[in-house]
Amino acid sequence: MVIKTAEFVKSSQKWQDCPEPTMAEYAFIGRSNVGKSSLINAMMNHKDLAKTSQTPGKTQLINHFLVNENWFLTDLPGYGYAKVSKSLRKDFEKLITNYILNRQNLVNLFVLIDSRLTPQKIDLEFMQWCGESNVPFSIVFTKVDKLKPGAADRNVEAYKKELLNTWEDLPEIYVTSAEKKTGTDNILKFISETNQFLIKNKVRFDD
Repeated sequence: MVIKTAEFVKSSQKWQDCPEPTMAEYAFIGRSNVGKSSLINAMMNHKDLAKTSQTPGKTQLINHFLVNENWFLTDLPGYGYAKVSKSLRKDFEKLITNYILNRQNLVNLFVLIDSRLTPQKIDLEFMQWCGESNVPFSIVFTKVDKLKPGAADRNVEAYKKELLNTWEDLPEIYVTSAEKKTGTDNILKFISETNQFLIKNKVRFDD
């Protein structure tokens, strides 16, 4: 997929305020400081499209971007470890949950995992919830450029092993680096092929 245009549409405090669900939508989510904004910018060839910050938990709204004028990319608030109050963290969790369960044009959720870490309970629990809620999702490992050769592979395999304790099949898995743009083409290829499938089968979201 060639990114011809990528533009910010709006930020929403609740899922009901999101843009009209007329196009396929792909959302990105992950633990705070996982490198979500950097990966989005790398995918879109736009260094300032999604706002990056050294402070975890900077994204506190649902941010929508229109790509190639025919699909939405959504930047969701991060979960866990954000330096905010417990009450505000609960608000974020409610915002995320309501969006994922109610957004009718959400085609796929990309769950970002820091490849530098061994399996984290918060990530495993979130993916388990997605599975139990029948939410289609893919796993995206980030920051592989920060590791020595082989270390990322070991951590990815550790996650697979952990997930297969309760899962029969694994979702699509992507290994990425925002800095080197590793894996970004594979994600965009998946989105492009899915969009073509939806068009071919005349899938509508606003019925």
